Amino acid sequence: MFSKNTKSTKTERIDAEQREQYEYARNRIKQKKNLMRHFIIFIVGSVMLIVLDPVLGIGRKELGANWFVWAILIWTFLFLIHLFNVLVMNKFMDKEWEDRQMEKLKARQTDRIAEMQREIDTEVQLPRKPNPIQNQNPNLLPPDEL
Repeated sequence: MFSKNTKSTKTERIDAEQREQYEYARNRIKQKKNLMRHFIIFIVGSVMLIVLDPVLGIGRKELGANWFVWAILIWTFLFLIHLFNVLVMNKFMDKEWEDRQMEKLKARQTDRIAEMQREIDTEVQLPRKPNPIQNQNPNLLPPDEL
């Protein structure tokens, strides 16, 4: 009645594949969360830059008129790179792509090792040990029978 059911504990455990899928999903959520943070900081920062230059006139003498436009454009470019990386690149280069690339590299390495082994076998032929039974003269008696 109070004993542990071993069958239910086995099904409750997460196997390696499920754990890997969980880690991948958690990583993707983290990437998207960071992208949202970047977007919010971008919007707030852009508004602050607009307030600093045209409204308060800060930085006009040092950086020139309408410097905030250039700052926002550079920041927009950086945000678009981040957006492209999270939404586009990860779709093409996801975990399955990494696994396929890893298998290709392993296969290439295995082929190269086999090729090197064949080269070694053909170039370096080790001397064979003579078989003492075959090399004995049948007419000769062993030393203990003399």
